[in-house]
Amino acid sequence: MYPDHSPNAPAERAVEVHHPTPIQPAAVTPAPVVPVQSGAIPAVTSVVLPDGRVVTGYAVSPVQPEPVVAKPAVSRAAVNVALGGVGFLAVCGGLLLLTSFIAALTAFVTQLITLAAVVFGGWIAVQIFSANRHSVGTTVNIRKATFKRNKFG
Repeated sequence: MYPDHSPNAPAERAVEVHHPTPIQPAAVTPAPVVPVQSGAIPAVTSVVLPDGRVVTGYAVSPVQPEPVVAKPAVSRAAVNVALGGVGFLAVCGGLLLLTSFIAALTAFVTQLITLAAVVFGGWIAVQIFSANRHSVGTTVNIRKATFKRNKFG
């Protein structure tokens, strides 16, 4: 890997030097420049304005727009198929939204029923558990009520 500098090293090798051969560039002759003018040279026109000034310039013809290419006719069947596909996608999207709305409405009503049951059940529980602590109402003698109702006396 590294050169050996010991006294027993073999003699130096002969080195060959390769010189690149230059490539001669191709002879390039410039092409003659020929001025090209489009069409004919327009005539210079002078116009006298009402205030006496003179305007000189070229008369330019207006640019004609390209003729409109007629579009190929589209068959009625292709139009009907395209409109049917768009309609089908609209119906599918509407049904998906409708199902989502119904599911959300069902969940909302279920939550309202649950809330009402919890509130009403709590009110009932309060009524039951608070009745033992204090008695609010009319005390009735059960014997007299029973006799009067059954017409025993």
